[in-house]
Amino acid sequence: MDAQNMAEAVSMPRIGDKAPSFKAITTQGEINFPEQYSGSWVILFSHPADFTPVCTSEFITFASMADRFSEANCKLVGLSVDGLYSHIAWLRTIKEKIEYKGMKNIEIKFPLIEDITMRIAGKYGMIQPNESSTKAVRAVFVIDPEGIIRTIIYYPLSLGRNIDELYRIIIALQTSDAFSVSTPANWQPGDEAIIPAAGSSEEAGKRMEGKQDMTCYDWFFCTKKIDKEKLMDTILKK
Repeated sequence: MDAQNMAEAVSMPRIGDKAPSFKAITTQGEINFPEQYSGSWVILFSHPADFTPVCTSEFITFASMADRFSEANCKLVGLSVDGLYSHIAWLRTIKEKIEYKGMKNIEIKFPLIEDITMRIAGKYGMIQPNESSTKAVRAVFVIDPEGIIRTIIYYPLSLGRNIDELYRIIIALQTSDAFSVSTPANWQPGDEAIIPAAGSSEEAGKRMEGKQDMTCYDWFFCTKKIDKEKLMDTILKK
């Protein structure tokens, strides 16, 4: 990889940016990204190579949770710099031969992008030369229904992703949007969420006097309960 291509490879979009557009061949046909996913959340994720054990464990787990992501209006899209025929052979091997943690006969129904030229990986900064100049790291981009990047996570080649955490991110982001709240450390649906800081001294005083339906640890740090059933109904029925 020459210096110019390497410089392009390590560039990356930022949270709040419009997701870079591309057309690509996948195991589910050609896609036009992110335009054809308008109205849905998307997790676009890269993996280093087909027929590798960490990636296999991730794809089995993603596929086993695909219905949960779908119910939360989230679609999955994978990518590696391997070719289409390699993708197809690997996914068939997963379905026909691999049993992992009780999961077997797993069919990967979400698209897996062919990116032999590393064109798309370059657009998204998935090639990290100090890690590998020929393989994509385990990048994750969470993109909202308007095509805006809301979360970016990078993992080294050796570290498998926590798919439950990626699902939690989807639910947490939708909770923030729907209820105008933030989510604290280790938040799970049903936990208290953080409300915006008081906008005036009077409002801060009322909060500290306990006159509102919330829990305040100090004037700037207040939480409120969001009923789990109401929350999940709001998200899953969108």
